[in-house]
Amino acid sequence: MKDKDRIVFLWNKRKFHILTLVIIALLGVFYISGKEGYHMDELLSFELANAEFTPWIVTTQPEGRLEKFVQNEIYGDSFGETFGNVIATVKDVLKNKGESKLLSYKADVYKEPVWISAKQFQAYETTDSRDNFNYLSVYFNVKDDNHPPLHFMALHTVSSIFTNQIAPWMGCVINLILVLGICIFLMKICEEILEKPELAIPVCLLYGCSMAGISTLLLIRMYAMLTFWCVAVLYIHLKKMKTDEWDKQNKGLILVTLLGFWTQYYFVIFMIFLAGTTIVLLLREKDKKHALSYAKSMSIAAVVGLLVYPFSIDHVLHSGRGVESVQNLGSGFSGMGERFSQFLGIIAFENLGGILGTCLILLAIVVLVVLLVRERRETRLAKSHDDSCSIFELSDEINKINQDLINKKSRKFKYMIGIPCAGYFLVVVKIAPYYEDRYMMPIFPILALIIMMVVKAVADGIFSELLAKRNVRKEQHFSNMICLAVVLIAVLPNLFFKTPDYQYKGYAEQIRISETNQELPCLCVYDGVGYYQNLIEFMNYQNTLMVTEGELFSRSEDDVLRTNDKIVVLLKNRIDEVAVGSYLKEHYGLEKTGTLLERGVHGDRVYLYEK
Repeated sequence: MKDKDRIVFLWNKRKFHILTLVIIALLGVFYISGKEGYHMDELLSFELANAEFTPWIVTTQPEGRLEKFVQNEIYGDSFGETFGNVIATVKDVLKNKGESKLLSYKADVYKEPVWISAKQFQAYETTDSRDNFNYLSVYFNVKDDNHPPLHFMALHTVSSIFTNQIAPWMGCVINLILVLGICIFLMKICEEILEKPELAIPVCLLYGCSMAGISTLLLIRMYAMLTFWCVAVLYIHLKKMKTDEWDKQNKGLILVTLLGFWTQYYFVIFMIFLAGTTIVLLLREKDKKHALSYAKSMSIAAVVGLLVYPFSIDHVLHSGRGVESVQNLGSGFSGMGERFSQFLGIIAFENLGGILGTCLILLAIVVLVVLLVRERRETRLAKSHDDSCSIFELSDEINKINQDLINKKSRKFKYMIGIPCAGYFLVVVKIAPYYEDRYMMPIFPILALIIMMVVKAVADGIFSELLAKRNVRKEQHFSNMICLAVVLIAVLPNLFFKTPDYQYKGYAEQIRISETNQELPCLCVYDGVGYYQNLIEFMNYQNTLMVTEGELFSRSEDDVLRTNDKIVVLLKNRIDEVAVGSYLKEHYGLEKTGTLLERGVHGDRVYLYEK
């Protein structure tokens, strides 16, 4: 078959699937183009990916210890000189260990927060020709975080191609590719595993066009990649269960498991339930050979994963977030009602569009249960009368539902889809530090699949009853229309009336203000680590001082504030504007002369102060 003929054949066979992916891609591009600002964790993603050997912005230490060493002791005027410095450093560490120059090197640490230049902020968030494609830096940075490195390396790759810039699309383009990949795997599961090709398009539209998929797309963190690996590994397990190929071609299974582990530790939660379900199903079939082969593959993945990234053990057991998760897991059931309510609300809103979609699905579940109970009762009656067929004429479709449920392979697939999804939900509800949708993102596409399986089963049953077996094609047509109607009910309200949270509409105005006043210094008074929300602005101001109220009021005389007649003051949420204004007037003669921003997307207030 010629290439042209192959393309025509593929289009004729897959045109609606391709159009579905195009719709999801265009919708994604539309929402990406409207993203103006960032969650602080998104900017932290760029920093961990691109700040050369500097995992954190520290107001009293603008240059990291290792960063300073690399710049002063490693980089040379040529590649040969740089390589020689690396070799000399390695020899020094091997010989002198803790007394070596590298391990005893000191950073410049100041007693008070210092002014940081726009160029330094640029270096934190972007790459240039010197530090692009520096994956060792990414690896070092994230070892001091509580996440594995894979997503940050992907973000660093994009940043290394497009140097000296930062923009939403740089992170979201990775997510868009991953969301489309998730949809392709969903199509494969519907067609190859469940043998219900008519479900492929509704499932993908329900996921990709809902707030579940859009939020996953817009958040520049590792959760889109985590979701992709969860769906990919689920597909691989389902396919192996269908073909019984557990003792060969396991390289893909091992690789995907490793990549998921190196993306986010929540992948392990999903894998524990998926692997446990798989082994139980194999052992129930007395298939010890395949169970051992599968366990061997998982053991290889675990060993290789820890060898490549051994810091994961410390992250899980000793980091602040890891300790918090372990404590939450063992803290009993206090507060679980609220946790269930919050996360179920997130799923109802993002997967089903709110109350109407949720009520429809609950109704569908009730109808499905009624149909199944009725079918089983009639089957028992038929057996009691020793009749070859039921005294009540059931439709072919309801019999088909029953046969599907009692079919061993079908049951296995349902267990492998449902148990990891439910197990992940229950554990994450227990350990999640915040009520945020990001923690549910890995199961959003699986929930879309389960929802449409229920809707399809109910629609088939109802219409087969109504049409009384007279027109199977019409019956399928009506049930497919019901599936699409549920999709429209679930996605359209949010598409028309909801602005996704991760777009941060309005932040563009703060960027414009910083560009307009780039010749001025900026005083940022923050609480906690709130300054991470504003790093894009600080890349424009001449230089920026980031201080808490206490640090400002106890600060020794500041030369920048003393010598400048005009400054920009950015006050984060909950900062006392009157107290800050009084301090600046009393100590430096600076008074508020203009309001540049009354209330920003993060609750910021931006003022102009002059002498």
